Amino acid sequence: MTVHDIRAFNRFYTNVIGALDYSRHLYAPYTLTESRVLYELAHSPRTDAADLRTELSLDAGYLSRILNKFERDGLIERTASRQDPRRRRVTLTARGRETGKLLEERANESVGSLLSTVPESDRPRLAEAMTTVRAILSDGRPPRREDVLLREPGPGDLGWIVQRNAALYAAEYGWNTDYEGLVARIVADFAEDHDPHLERVWIAELDGRPVGSVMCVRDEAPGTARLRLLLVEPEARGLGIGDRLVTAVVDFARGVGYRELVLWTNDVLAAARRLYQRHGFVLTAEKPHRSFGKDLNGQDWRLDLQGTPE
Repeated sequence: MTVHDIRAFNRFYTNVIGALDYSRHLYAPYTLTESRVLYELAHSPRTDAADLRTELSLDAGYLSRILNKFERDGLIERTASRQDPRRRRVTLTARGRETGKLLEERANESVGSLLSTVPESDRPRLAEAMTTVRAILSDGRPPRREDVLLREPGPGDLGWIVQRNAALYAAEYGWNTDYEGLVARIVADFAEDHDPHLERVWIAELDGRPVGSVMCVRDEAPGTARLRLLLVEPEARGLGIGDRLVTAVVDFARGVGYRELVLWTNDVLAAARRLYQRHGFVLTAEKPHRSFGKDLNGQDWRLDLQGTPE
C-alpha cells in the first residue's frame, strides 16, 4: 500500500458520505465540523470550550468562530466556569438541543440510505473491514477518554443493556437471573412507554461498540427523576465513562426541570457509590434485603437539583 492508495480511498469515502458539501447533504446550514461540535455538545450538554478543543483537536480560533456562530443562532449559552473563571462553559439551549437532534436524525437517515444499497450478505464483511481499518490504524494505542462517545441508543442497544447487566453482575457479584428479570422489566417499560422530553438513555461507545450505559426516567414522586442501570464494561473502566454518564443524567434532569434526582443501589457497589458521592448525591436510607440470590444492603441516594450546579 502507498500514500496514493490511502489518499485515493479518502477521496472516495469523503465523496460517498458527502463530507465536502455536508450542509447541502443534510439540508442544514452547518458544515461537517460545525455539526460535529454540535454533536459533542448534544451528548455532553454542559462542557468547557477548552475540553472541546482537546477532544476534537480544533484550533482555538476556529472553534471560537464556530461557537460565536452558534451563539448568534441561539443554539448555545456561554458562561464562566465556577471552578475556573478563566474557562468558558458552553451549554446548549432548548433550540440547540432540537437542532442537534434534527441533525443526528438526518445523518442517521443518510447513512441508512447508503447502507440500504449494500446487500444483506455483504454487510458483515463491510463491518469487519471497517473494524479492521480502525484496529490497524490505532496501532495498539490504548483507548483515550476522548475516544468515548455518548449517544442515544440504536436498534439492539436496549437488549445489550439487559444482556450485559445480567452477565456482569453474575460474574462480579454472583447475582442470579432475578436481576436479569428486573433489568428486562425496567428496559421493557422504557421501550414501550416513555416521554422522550423527560426520559432518556445514554450509550457510551468506544471503537464502534457499546461499553457503558445509563437511564434517566420519571419517578413516582412529582418533580423527581430516577437514575437507573449505570454500567461500564470492565475493559473500559478508568476512562471516566461512569463520571460522564452520571454527569449526562444530572445535566439532563436539571435542564428539563426536575427538582431532584434519586437512585437505588447496594453497598457492595463501592465504586458506583463513590461516584454518586462526588456528584453530590446524599445517602438518605438503608435497608437489608434478600435479592438476586444474595443478602444485600440496599441504599437510597438523593441529589437536590435546585441548588447551584457545580
